[in-house]
Amino acid sequence: MLRQNLQQKLLQKLSPQQIQFIKLLQVPTVSLDTRIKEELEDNPALEDLSLANMNEPTEEYPDRDPDDDNFNSEDTQETMDEFNVDDYLQEDNLNDYGSKYDQNGDDDDDRKEIPIAIQSSFFESLQAQLDLVPLSDKDFRIGQQIIGSLDDDGYLRRPIGSLIDDLAFSQNVFAEEDEVLEMLKVIQSFDPAGVGARDLQECLLIQLRKRDHTPVVQKAMIVVEEYLDEFTKKHYDKLERSLNMDSEELKDVVNEILKLNPKPGDSNAVTTKQLQIIPDFHISNNDGVLFLTLNSQNAPELRVSRSYQEMFEHYDKTSQKDKKLKEAVQFVKQKLDSAKWFIDAIKQRQQTLLKTMNSIMNYQYEYFLTGDDKNLRPMILKDIADRIGMDISTVSRVANSKYVQTEFGTFLLKSFFSEAIQMDSGEEVSNKEVKKILEECIGKEDKRRPLADEKLTEILKEKGYNIARRTVAKYREAMNIPVARLRKEL
Repeated sequence: MLRQNLQQKLLQKLSPQQIQFIKLLQVPTVSLDTRIKEELEDNPALEDLSLANMNEPTEEYPDRDPDDDNFNSEDTQETMDEFNVDDYLQEDNLNDYGSKYDQNGDDDDDRKEIPIAIQSSFFESLQAQLDLVPLSDKDFRIGQQIIGSLDDDGYLRRPIGSLIDDLAFSQNVFAEEDEVLEMLKVIQSFDPAGVGARDLQECLLIQLRKRDHTPVVQKAMIVVEEYLDEFTKKHYDKLERSLNMDSEELKDVVNEILKLNPKPGDSNAVTTKQLQIIPDFHISNNDGVLFLTLNSQNAPELRVSRSYQEMFEHYDKTSQKDKKLKEAVQFVKQKLDSAKWFIDAIKQRQQTLLKTMNSIMNYQYEYFLTGDDKNLRPMILKDIADRIGMDISTVSRVANSKYVQTEFGTFLLKSFFSEAIQMDSGEEVSNKEVKKILEECIGKEDKRRPLADEKLTEILKEKGYNIARRTVAKYREAMNIPVARLRKEL
């Protein structure tokens, strides 16, 4: 049965301007320049003021005074009349906005190309080695299939049966299991050592077999082949008893194994570029007074194109408008509105960044004066959000992607936020202070007898930090520090 109901709902919808602002707010400084260039290329109604000044009319006619009676807007008007918007809309990409080489810089001599280092990839290197091996056409195809089936770590994790099926269906090559295994041995003889292994144990053994068979290497092969589980769990006492070795002998064996590469596929990989960090803020200390400045890259000089504004006003005043002209006016207006929205979003971004960082600086004033982690106050996102009158999500977007440069280093804003730990005295301190003490204790421990979490908890309680063992374990894991057994060294 159909029924009609009247419901009242309160919904929050984001406008296009708000969505654009949110996206810009979380863009780091290193990517902001690229984002602005994309907008400049996409929207010809938006101009970079530093570039636009070079194309002002006063530069084109330096001998003519704009206040001169002989210099009026007739020429400009005539140019506007001659400009056909339809032609512009149908124009090809010859005059591409933001092009690297424009009409003023067309000379080949001015084009500087950045040299690119040529380095073969891991798979290309294996293929080149395969090309040098005298093989039949069938074995060569099997070898190609094996190389193509390796993962980025250099391991063959696909079953041999699956490889045989792949060869049959994709290359019409019918191979037996023995033939594939023989070619796998050929691949495993390639560099880097350990490539083509099916698990970690086989990878380490392949590398050890390629070394000189000294007594240490032979014992290392026994450890990897028969006691790999005990080795990975660092049960050194059991290894000494099982292999009838003292601590010094076992130490040499362990060091030999640690020299091996558990991921041979990484050894020939092209080194990835490190992410360049450009600080969004700078904090300077001038005789005990902190000064906050915003990186100039966060404040680009943008403006709406005057020619587009004049174009819109001219065609908007035209009395007779056909369909094409209306579409042209609508197109120009859309570009103008988009340019204004983008400029407003950039300005709002600057204001939000400064407002948020200024509040963080004042909240952690003692820390920014000294750089001592012990002066870092407990602070959560809500503390800053309440101070600046903004939503927690806004503060989170700023904190998760922005950096500040101080006199003692460059830090992600997120690193200044921490939970509160209550001491026996009733005073609240940052959990970062506790992590710092944990790191110092673990750094000074005897590696032959590492401190267990229970012992670390006792040390913290002696210092007045009354926290549970599971909290200590949580902080240790957050700092990527393994458990005591895995920190043990001979």
